[in-house]
Amino acid sequence: MGFLKAAAALTAASVLVAGCQTGQQLATPPAKLESMTRTTKRIEDVPPPAQAVDVAVYDFPDLTGQAKPNESFAEYSRAVTQGGANILVDVLKSAGQGRWFRVVERSGLKNLVQERTLIENTQRAYGGSAGGALPPVRFAGLILEGGIVGYDSNERTGGAGAKYLGIGGDVSYRSDLVTVALRAVSVQNGEILVSTTTSKQIYSFMARGGAYKFAAPAELLEIELGTSYNDPGHLAVREAIELAVYSLIMEGVKKGLWKLEDPARGMALVSEFGKTYQRALPRSQPGKPQS
Repeated sequence: MGFLKAAAALTAASVLVAGCQTGQQLATPPAKLESMTRTTKRIEDVPPPAQAVDVAVYDFPDLTGQAKPNESFAEYSRAVTQGGANILVDVLKSAGQGRWFRVVERSGLKNLVQERTLIENTQRAYGGSAGGALPPVRFAGLILEGGIVGYDSNERTGGAGAKYLGIGGDVSYRSDLVTVALRAVSVQNGEILVSTTTSKQIYSFMARGGAYKFAAPAELLEIELGTSYNDPGHLAVREAIELAVYSLIMEGVKKGLWKLEDPARGMALVSEFGKTYQRALPRSQPGKPQS
């Protein structure tokens, strides 16, 4: 009887404690802002323009059709993020500390128009408002189009390992390649003013070690440990988009499509960009002269 009372008390205490505990139970790291890439500082520090550029982004889709690489079973998850348009808008708003582009809402245009219609109908039904009529929706001079156009899995693989007397380890890595295309289209005449393509590698790394020993004639003791790291795919896409936007700005300055607030820095930046991101020339093949 005493055992039953103790079990009932323990059960009640467990229920009470479980009821008091809410939220996250594991010691996970706190939420943080998006991590920077190697190109984030460059795009944020680009000198401001003489006049901000009005741009619209309707979509920036995944055009690869690639699923996540998996050697064990068929994957249905996409290899790259499906939120390319959101990343592109965020990058545009960070260019030159937010002074380069005025981005107008287009992917959620239906919601915007619906809300404006609701406001106008309400104002008409109840005799207007102190704020007056809504101003017109801002239009863009340029439409930025393109998408994630390539994803090559296992673009590069390799590794090494060794074992001696049952003790050893191995290291392996894999590299994928994501490619992004971006172009600026004039709303006035539909001409493609600037077009650029960038790519970024995504590395995966794994290191393992182990040992085994016969604890008894018929008993084998085996110990294994290891670690792995995969570069976040969305950060690779973001870095490629950041470089594409930076390239778009530099090409526009070079062609005179827009000017910097300090014109003297324009050509110096274009020259530095050309040296830093020089296109790799194809290797000549024996017996085939380069054109």
